[in-house]
Amino acid sequence: MGSGKTHWGRLLSEKLGIRFFDLDEQVTEHAGKSIPEIFSTEGEEHFRLMEKDVLHIIAESHDSFVMACGGGSPCYFNNIDYMNREGTTVWINVPMETLFHRLAEEKDKRPLIKELSDDQLRNFIARKFSDRKIYYEQADIFVDEQPVQLDNLIEKIFHA
Repeated sequence: MGSGKTHWGRLLSEKLGIRFFDLDEQVTEHAGKSIPEIFSTEGEEHFRLMEKDVLHIIAESHDSFVMACGGGSPCYFNNIDYMNREGTTVWINVPMETLFHRLAEEKDKRPLIKELSDDQLRNFIARKFSDRKIYYEQADIFVDEQPVQLDNLIEKIFHA
């Protein structure tokens, strides 16, 4: 959350002339409900199953595309292994302090963090990073540069 996956994914797809998918948007469209609604009525496990199914549907029905997945997507149902087999995965590794500042400005747009104090937000970011890092480190490409340079990203992808 807040790393720029959707922003950079859209720019990358435009530059490469291929389709872009935001996995969260696709799940929402498939379910006919928002993600917070899915979580509250059917639970996270149901959401994660839908997310996996939509990921597979997109990957199996398109030869080339760019996808921004949710931050938790690689962490469930061996999704990171599937994504690595089906394409080239990219981890945009943004410093936690940068994430904090971005997310603090966007709290009202993000239901998961809307009610958190600054200290709680810092703890949330650190906890999510700690839990998910083992999956993110399995990506084919790590992007650590700040700010991200689109041409450098494209070069890394084509050399992966």
